[in-house]
Amino acid sequence: MAYLFGASAAADLFFVAFRIPNFFRRLFAEGAFNQAFVPVLVDYRAKGHAELKLFLAQLSGVFSLALVAVTIAGIALAGPLAAVFAPGYLDQPERFALLTELVQITFPYLALISLTAYAGAILNAHGRFALPAFTPVMLNLCLILAAAVALNDLLQAQPVVILAWGVLLAGVVQWLMQVPALLGLRLLPRPGVDTGHPGVRQVGRLLVPAVFSASVGQINALVNTMIASTLATGSIAWLYYADRLLELPVGLIAVALGTVMLPHLSRLVTAGDQSGFLRTVNWGFGLGLMLGLPAAIALYLMAEPLLAFLYKSFGGGAMTDRDIVMAGRALEMFAIALPGFVLVKVLAPAFFAHQDTRTPFHYAAIAVAVNLVGSLATFQWLGHVGLALATALSAWTHALLLYTGLRRRGWIAMDRQTYLVLMRTLVACVCLALILLWADQPRALWLAMAGGERALQVLLTCVLGLAGYGLTLVLLGVRPRHFVQAPVKISDQSPD
Repeated sequence: MAYLFGASAAADLFFVAFRIPNFFRRLFAEGAFNQAFVPVLVDYRAKGHAELKLFLAQLSGVFSLALVAVTIAGIALAGPLAAVFAPGYLDQPERFALLTELVQITFPYLALISLTAYAGAILNAHGRFALPAFTPVMLNLCLILAAAVALNDLLQAQPVVILAWGVLLAGVVQWLMQVPALLGLRLLPRPGVDTGHPGVRQVGRLLVPAVFSASVGQINALVNTMIASTLATGSIAWLYYADRLLELPVGLIAVALGTVMLPHLSRLVTAGDQSGFLRTVNWGFGLGLMLGLPAAIALYLMAEPLLAFLYKSFGGGAMTDRDIVMAGRALEMFAIALPGFVLVKVLAPAFFAHQDTRTPFHYAAIAVAVNLVGSLATFQWLGHVGLALATALSAWTHALLLYTGLRRRGWIAMDRQTYLVLMRTLVACVCLALILLWADQPRALWLAMAGGERALQVLLTCVLGLAGYGLTLVLLGVRPRHFVQAPVKISDQSPD
């Protein structure tokens, strides 16, 4: 997409349109719904297969009806939604009309990906993580396919419109991939609609505060998109391209840990195993920072080289040197936010496992307020970089509030091993920073390099830094056995 659009007005339009269903998806599906749903699901799984199947039948019916209603409303109100998400385009009729069309095409993706996330939560609760983890790859493949079609002008349509249809196709493919696995577990019952079912009512009670508490990142991204639409052309795209590099470690580290921890912690709470609960939280906390801190340092020190490598090393394309520099400045701020994002994903499941969504809701409200105040205070003189800085302040505020809340309740108590791992991680991070600074080149030189030379230099620098970081940890006594074992084993089969 960077090759096709760069940081053009068309790129801004597509990223805004894609942000809208993604915002609601994170709000109602992968974020809030899962964190209200999984703890209740674990409770019903312990009651037996018949009770679990009845619960899923009623909940799936209610959930599906809600998704249909929201999707129809979203398509009908595409214009007002576009105005809310990108008020800066209201005085540009042609762009606004195209944005409205893109919203109408992509909005049904919300319903399809929400059902996909619902199915993935069921599989995760049964110890099956591989298929739900692989499924998002299909979105990437569909977007790459759509970009190839647009690049070759095979459909003789606007490229951004073809990409929008690629998003919708991805939703269909991702949902269909889950169905065989649910059938194999005998957990695809005929949907019912019983809002009085105790399990459905419990999910409903947990859902309202969870909608907000689990979706701080998306709400902050919405605020930043709205403000960025009033800035220079390309601001939305610069933030998006920088965010792609942020989302890589967030997905590999933070989301992965949070996804694994929530069903484990929920089962431990159900079993009343407080010591196992504390060990699991410590495990996630230590591993999250051991992986998240070096990723943040690398993204900060290698921001422009990494962006140039990804977006300018393959010949031609629409990305300019200025686009790389502007996206790099945003990525530096996002790198500061990365450890905060990791801690939020690791710590929040401890509250959700106790079916406490109200406390994270209050913390999330403060974090969103910090982002809003920070964005409004800085965007006029720092532009899009101020929006990224506000994201970092919000992420760390959210993480510190969650940690303080857990300490107050006795739901986190780091042991000696966790402290030792963190101290050794900090020492290894210093070594990593020194290696990257030693191997760095002047920014102008990175941009002036030929594509192949730049790719080789970036890859060698990354390998050198990774090897130095890992070797330092080994010399300091950190071993894989400290982290490779999850504390609790979840059976693949439902009890009968």
